[in-house]
Amino acid sequence: MNTEALCRRIGACLLAKSQTVATAESCTGGLIAAAFTDIAGSSAWFGWGVVSYANAAKVGLLGVQPQTLDNYGAVSEQTVREMAAGVCRVSGADWGIAVSGIAGPGGGSPDKPVGTVWLALAGPDGIETFVRHFAGDRAAVRQQTVDTVLAVLDLRLSSGKAVY
Repeated sequence: MNTEALCRRIGACLLAKSQTVATAESCTGGLIAAAFTDIAGSSAWFGWGVVSYANAAKVGLLGVQPQTLDNYGAVSEQTVREMAAGVCRVSGADWGIAVSGIAGPGGGSPDKPVGTVWLALAGPDGIETFVRHFAGDRAAVRQQTVDTVLAVLDLRLSSGKAVY
Protein backbone atom coordinates (compact mmCIF):
# COMPACT_ATOMS: atom_id res chain seq x y z
CA MET A 1 0.00 0.00 0.00
CA ASN A 2 1.42 3.39 -0.90
CA THR A 3 1.96 6.27 1.52
CA GLU A 4 -1.13 8.20 0.47
CA ALA A 5 -3.39 5.16 0.80
CA LEU A 6 -1.96 4.40 4.25
CA CYS A 7 -2.57 7.97 5.38
CA ARG A 8 -6.14 7.85 4.11
CA ARG A 9 -6.80 4.60 5.99
CA ILE A 10 -5.20 5.96 9.15
CA GLY A 11 -7.25 9.15 8.91
CA ALA A 12 -10.50 7.26 8.39
CA CYS A 13 -9.78 5.01 11.36
CA LEU A 14 -8.85 7.93 13.60
CA LEU A 15 -12.01 9.77 12.58
CA ALA A 16 -14.15 6.73 13.30
CA LYS A 17 -12.61 6.51 16.79
CA SER A 18 -12.67 10.31 17.37
CA GLN A 19 -8.91 10.20 17.93
CA THR A 20 -5.93 12.24 16.80
CA VAL A 21 -2.25 11.67 16.05
CA ALA A 22 0.83 13.87 16.43
CA THR A 23 4.40 13.40 15.20
CA ALA A 24 7.85 13.94 16.70
CA GLU A 25 10.37 13.59 13.91
CA SER A 26 14.12 13.74 13.84
CA CYS A 27 15.66 11.91 10.86
CA THR A 28 12.55 12.30 8.69
CA GLY A 29 12.47 16.07 9.17
CA GLY A 30 8.69 16.38 8.86
CA LEU A 31 8.04 13.83 6.11
CA ILE A 32 5.46 11.99 8.22
CA ALA A 33 3.60 15.23 8.95
CA ALA A 34 3.82 16.14 5.27
CA ALA A 35 2.32 12.78 4.30
CA PHE A 36 -0.59 13.37 6.68
CA THR A 37 -1.19 16.92 5.49
CA ASP A 38 -1.19 15.81 1.86
CA ILE A 39 -4.64 14.39 2.69
CA ALA A 40 -7.43 16.95 2.41
CA GLY A 41 -9.31 17.19 5.69
CA SER A 42 -6.45 15.76 7.76
CA SER A 43 -6.78 18.63 10.23
CA ALA A 44 -9.68 16.66 11.74
CA TRP A 45 -7.23 14.00 12.97
CA PHE A 46 -3.73 15.51 12.69
CA GLY A 47 -2.86 18.84 14.26
CA TRP A 48 0.70 18.68 15.54
CA GLY A 49 4.06 17.85 14.05
CA VAL A 50 7.33 18.63 15.82
CA VAL A 51 10.61 18.45 13.92
CA SER A 52 13.18 17.94 16.66
CA TYR A 53 16.34 17.39 14.66
CA ALA A 54 18.64 18.96 17.24
CA ASN A 55 18.98 17.53 20.73
CA ALA A 56 18.06 20.94 22.15
CA ALA A 57 14.72 20.68 20.33
CA LYS A 58 14.12 17.20 21.73
CA VAL A 59 14.69 18.58 25.23
CA GLY A 60 13.01 21.97 24.86
CA LEU A 61 9.97 21.01 22.80
CA LEU A 62 9.31 17.40 23.78
CA GLY A 63 10.73 17.10 27.28
CA VAL A 64 13.36 14.49 26.49
CA GLN A 65 15.64 14.33 29.51
CA PRO A 66 19.22 15.53 28.89
CA GLN A 67 20.44 12.47 30.82
CA THR A 68 18.65 10.22 28.33
CA LEU A 69 20.54 11.81 25.46
CA ASP A 70 23.83 11.70 27.39
CA ASN A 71 23.43 8.06 28.41
CA TYR A 72 21.84 6.55 25.29
CA GLY A 73 22.15 9.07 22.45
CA ALA A 74 19.55 10.59 20.16
CA VAL A 75 19.16 7.35 18.21
CA SER A 76 17.90 5.07 20.96
CA GLU A 77 14.85 3.33 22.31
CA GLN A 78 14.86 5.54 25.38
CA THR A 79 14.92 8.77 23.35
CA VAL A 80 12.09 7.86 20.97
CA ARG A 81 10.02 6.67 23.93
CA GLU A 82 10.40 10.09 25.56
CA MET A 83 9.77 11.86 22.24
CA ALA A 84 6.51 9.96 21.67
CA ALA A 85 5.30 10.60 25.22
CA GLY A 86 6.30 14.24 24.91
CA VAL A 87 4.45 14.91 21.68
CA CYS A 88 1.29 13.38 23.13
CA ARG A 89 1.68 15.50 26.26
CA VAL A 90 2.19 18.81 24.46
CA SER A 91 -0.40 18.20 21.73
CA GLY A 92 -3.08 16.32 23.61
CA ALA A 93 -3.15 13.73 20.81
CA ASP A 94 -4.30 10.18 21.45
CA TRP A 95 -1.45 8.76 19.38
CA GLY A 96 2.15 9.91 19.05
CA ILE A 97 4.72 8.83 16.49
CA ALA A 98 8.42 9.39 17.13
CA VAL A 99 11.40 8.59 14.92
CA SER A 100 15.13 9.16 15.32
CA GLY A 101 17.81 7.63 13.18
CA ILE A 102 20.93 7.87 11.09
CA ALA A 103 19.89 8.50 7.50
CA GLY A 104 23.44 8.97 6.21
CA PRO A 105 25.54 9.14 4.27
CA GLY A 106 27.71 9.86 7.33
CA GLY A 107 27.15 9.80 11.05
CA GLY A 108 27.08 6.07 11.60
CA SER A 109 29.17 4.03 14.02
CA PRO A 110 29.83 0.33 14.55
CA ASP A 111 27.05 0.22 17.17
CA LYS A 112 24.65 2.38 15.15
CA PRO A 113 25.43 2.12 11.44
CA VAL A 114 23.84 4.31 8.79
CA GLY A 115 20.27 3.14 8.29
CA THR A 116 19.62 2.50 12.00
CA VAL A 117 16.28 4.04 12.99
CA TRP A 118 14.40 3.82 16.28
CA LEU A 119 10.64 4.28 16.07
CA ALA A 120 8.01 4.67 18.78
CA LEU A 121 4.24 4.61 18.78
CA ALA A 122 2.47 6.01 21.84
CA GLY A 123 -1.20 5.19 22.21
CA PRO A 124 -3.94 4.70 24.73
CA ASP A 125 -2.38 1.43 25.92
CA GLY A 126 1.22 2.61 26.27
CA ILE A 127 4.30 3.05 24.12
CA GLU A 128 5.73 0.51 21.69
CA THR A 129 9.28 0.88 20.38
CA PHE A 130 11.19 -0.93 17.69
CA VAL A 131 14.39 -0.56 15.71
CA ARG A 132 14.95 -1.03 11.99
CA HIS A 133 18.07 -1.15 9.86
CA PHE A 134 17.25 0.25 6.45
CA ALA A 135 19.41 0.08 3.33
CA GLY A 136 19.92 2.66 0.63
CA ASP A 137 20.78 6.32 0.40
CA ARG A 138 19.50 9.10 2.67
CA ALA A 139 16.22 9.51 0.78
CA ALA A 140 15.58 5.76 0.83
CA VAL A 141 16.23 5.47 4.58
CA ARG A 142 13.91 8.38 5.30
CA GLN A 143 11.11 7.05 3.05
CA GLN A 144 11.39 3.55 4.50
CA THR A 145 11.08 5.10 7.96
CA VAL A 146 7.89 6.93 6.96
CA ASP A 147 6.36 3.86 5.32
CA THR A 148 7.24 1.58 8.24
CA VAL A 149 5.82 3.75 10.99
CA LEU A 150 2.66 4.44 8.99
CA ALA A 151 2.16 0.72 8.37
CA VAL A 152 2.62 0.00 12.09
CA LEU A 153 0.12 2.72 13.07
CA ASP A 154 -2.36 1.43 10.48
CA LEU A 155 -2.03 -2.13 11.79
CA ARG A 156 -2.32 -0.99 15.40
CA LEU A 157 -5.44 1.08 14.70
CA SER A 158 -7.12 -1.65 12.70
CA SER A 159 -6.24 -4.59 14.95
CA GLY A 160 -6.36 -2.93 18.34
CA LYS A 161 -3.38 -5.03 19.41
CA ALA A 162 0.24 -4.20 20.08
CA VAL A 163 2.36 -4.77 17.02
CA TYR A 164 5.79 -5.30 18.63
